[in-house]
Amino acid sequence: MHIQRLYKLTDVLYPMQRHPFGSLPTGELVQAFTLKNDAGASLQVITLGGIVTSLCVPDRHGQVADVVLGFDNLERYLAPHPYIGAIAGRVAGRINRSRFVLDGRAYELAPNDPPNHLHGGWSGFDRRLWSAIPLSRVDGADSLRLAYRSPDGEEGYPGTVNVTVIYTLTADNAFVIETEATTDRATPFSLTQHSYFNLAGEGMGTIEGHELQIHAEAYAPTDERMALLGRRVPLAGQGNDFNHPRRIGDALPHLFQAHGDLYFLSRSGADKSSEKALRLAARVFEPASGRVLTVSTTEDCLQLYTGVLLDGSLIGKSGQPYGPHAGLCLECESYPDGANTPALGNIILRPGQLLRHTTVYAFSTH
Repeated sequence: MHIQRLYKLTDVLYPMQRHPFGSLPTGELVQAFTLKNDAGASLQVITLGGIVTSLCVPDRHGQVADVVLGFDNLERYLAPHPYIGAIAGRVAGRINRSRFVLDGRAYELAPNDPPNHLHGGWSGFDRRLWSAIPLSRVDGADSLRLAYRSPDGEEGYPGTVNVTVIYTLTADNAFVIETEATTDRATPFSLTQHSYFNLAGEGMGTIEGHELQIHAEAYAPTDERMALLGRRVPLAGQGNDFNHPRRIGDALPHLFQAHGDLYFLSRSGADKSSEKALRLAARVFEPASGRVLTVSTTEDCLQLYTGVLLDGSLIGKSGQPYGPHAGLCLECESYPDGANTPALGNIILRPGQLLRHTTVYAFSTH
């Protein structure tokens, strides 16, 4: 696939750090890979679901902390959890009523979030074992190529899809996610990376004190089950408008179910001559640590999730329970129900097409 021309296999004399992370019930080995840079940042990824288990970056004083939620053993990732750190797909988000019609044929999907289909079903990409090959980008940055072949009929989706996701940790503390996909039959397709961020550090309280800005023109309202209503509503004057930075704790009472919405990203800051140019999507600032997270993407939408449904039943890698708002998701994706409402986002991948997207989570300090 085309993006791989920018990479080479890691020199065998300097292998990327890796170790076994456990075994699946089938006996298949899950491996963990650690990407590093000279600034002291590191990124650990496991081959189950392409899950990011840790992402360590410095604060304004140079102190490094892990800024994503996660677990320290495979058993907790195999148990039910809300997609923590995983690649979500074959379609990220909710498909209304767990069905769609494509080229005159109706397809029924698993209603794993009744009555809707969420993040690819009962065993979406987050539950699949990906193959992994360490790479080095042309500038020397550590990269990891993850690949998965999703067979025709998996979770009810048509077509065999070949997916490549390359994770890179750059010298200046950016986590870059590059995706390519092809199919042999028309199928809905839209991935996201589902990490929960806490810039104060994992297990260090809630994200209510974080300041959030989202560069968006409109949002997509939902019903009480968070199913999209097929409408595009301007943000001006709405309580969920983050075009100017807002403290998340102050905004929560004005968000529907304190959950967060799907935003249609603004074209400002992007090369308008190219539909696939990176655009500035969001910025998060945590005052105590000084950490800043800037999100850029080629995707059209960003799903904000405040972690409101975390209920303390999950114990994280630091030994702390994950209660409401312990982490913040900024999921860059296409319009999830685009198979049913193509006017709001065409997510159909067809034979002969090469789908490509890039999302960048860049860390700095202020």
